[in-house]
Amino acid sequence: MSDAGQKAKPSKKDESKRREVNKGTSVSLGERATEAGYVPRFKQRYNETIRKSLMEKFGYKNAMQVPKLNKVVLNIGAGEAASDGKKIQQALNDLTAIAGQKAVPTRAKKAIASFKIREGLPIGAKVTLRGDQMYEFVDRLITTALPRVRDFRGISGKSFDGRGNYAMGLKEHIVFVEIDYDKTETVWGMDIVFNTSAKTDAEARALLEGFQFPFTN
Repeated sequence: MSDAGQKAKPSKKDESKRREVNKGTSVSLGERATEAGYVPRFKQRYNETIRKSLMEKFGYKNAMQVPKLNKVVLNIGAGEAASDGKKIQQALNDLTAIAGQKAVPTRAKKAIASFKIREGLPIGAKVTLRGDQMYEFVDRLITTALPRVRDFRGISGKSFDGRGNYAMGLKEHIVFVEIDYDKTETVWGMDIVFNTSAKTDAEARALLEGFQFPFTN
């Protein structure tokens, strides 16, 4: 049979461009990560600027001592929707879109009768980012998502755990441009934990400030 008259299947490059236009901001994280020679902007900033600044500030003797981001953990708690499999799946889909990496369900460790939660029941979604996808997420969080928070005045500088890790929360996951508000049935809160190799909170804060985290205190 002749192929004449059949619509040609768009190339991967054309499809990538189409999604970029539809998103209005950027290509997906997965696509970026596979681009030849691509280096995330925040990763480049760390290698070229932040590392040198931290060495000067804290007097490290070699580059291996300089604190770095190890991983970022994103979590959506949906315990109130535990009995609704559709909403749990929505939380998983939304977190996957935000992270650019497949989210996994978090499950109840014990039963809570008053909330109709059984042990092992999915109660949320979680994803752990490392490497290039981690840097991409931090970039989008700082430059795009946080400025979209209503009445945004910065983030607390007191949420360090004493071991170089920082945690913050968002009341609405729809601040990420990957989420289509018109198609979202439920607005979720999010917890974000930044795990670093810093030994102290002061070092961890200096590291995050290098990425332009807008601390208020």
